[in-house]
Amino acid sequence: MPGKKVWVLTMLLGMLTVTASAAGQGVLRCGWFDNPTPNNAWLIDRDGEWTISEQGGHQAEGDWPSLSGRQWVATNGSHGHGCACMRVIAIPGSHDIARILSTQAKPLQQCRKDPALRGKEPG
Repeated sequence: MPGKKVWVLTMLLGMLTVTASAAGQGVLRCGWFDNPTPNNAWLIDRDGEWTISEQGGHQAEGDWPSLSGRQWVATNGSHGHGCACMRVIAIPGSHDIARILSTQAKPLQQCRKDPALRGKEPG
């Protein structure tokens, strides 16, 4: 019987390692990066709205996308929205982003032409 217990423990540890490794790589999400006011930011993709930052509340670790010029739609002074891909780790069971691992600015047209994002451009 001890051999079977060791085998089961080995299998469980292997599954935990794979899960931790996958979480460490994050998930690539592409869509609208919305920063309408100071310290408020969301990513809107095909799966919904992901909270990056709320003033006085949740704050994801990591750097926000750097969007400017033709990649940015200013709607409130320097605040506004753009299109970006972000590799992120979300808090399990929520739509809150815990950590931003990397970001890449995309042309506005990429989000505007994506059927999954139709009608979701922040305004």
